Amino acid sequence: MKSSIPENKISFQMSESFLLCAILATSGGFLDVYTYMTRGQVFANAQTGNIVLLGLEIAKGDFLNAFYYVAPILAFVTGVFLTEFIRHKLKTLNLLHWRQIIILLEALLLLVPALIPSGQWDFLVNILISFVCAVQVESFRKVHGHAIATTMCTGNLRTATEQLFQYMKTGNSLLRSGIVNYYAIILFFIVGAAIGAAITSWLAEKSIVCCTALLMVGFIIMFFQQKTVVD
Repeated sequence: MKSSIPENKISFQMSESFLLCAILATSGGFLDVYTYMTRGQVFANAQTGNIVLLGLEIAKGDFLNAFYYVAPILAFVTGVFLTEFIRHKLKTLNLLHWRQIIILLEALLLLVPALIPSGQWDFLVNILISFVCAVQVESFRKVHGHAIATTMCTGNLRTATEQLFQYMKTGNSLLRSGIVNYYAIILFFIVGAAIGAAITSWLAEKSIVCCTALLMVGFIIMFFQQKTVVD
């Protein structure tokens, strides 16, 4: 039977939609501000800083303190492994898409830090958030077919600027949507950080429930399929 979808349309999974990626990026920006403001002025989303500080502690011979940086790195690695395990085992599940299970898991785990006062347990909270961010960055890696990250901005900024240069050089109109998507996702990350700063200054450690709410919105919209027109 001939497909009823016009030839100038491609059907994308909702997990690759701009709307979902914008929600996830907003949550990502919020989480970075949350850990900085309430959990010891650290950024738990990406592990580059932890890896650098790990090397610094090893160079100083302070192996006990080095473990402080090893733990979130291992949590990130564990998150990636668990995501791949879930994808492998549940990718044929009919009731829910495996990425919906991931986003529901994220939402539930982020309720835990809201119950833990800032202070002596910040270390464990940052490990948990590193795990959650690993799960998210491994599960949601594309927007309309373009590779993207929703918990960090460096790669997005590099790719967006590279494509902007190529567009200015060649005038290739096919690059425009990717450029706009990349810069827009960065903007949503910034918006998430700004909202996170305002709410966290008011609700402190309990503000993280806003990320759970955002992720639940993402969970719901993933029940829908998006079709995107290709120029």
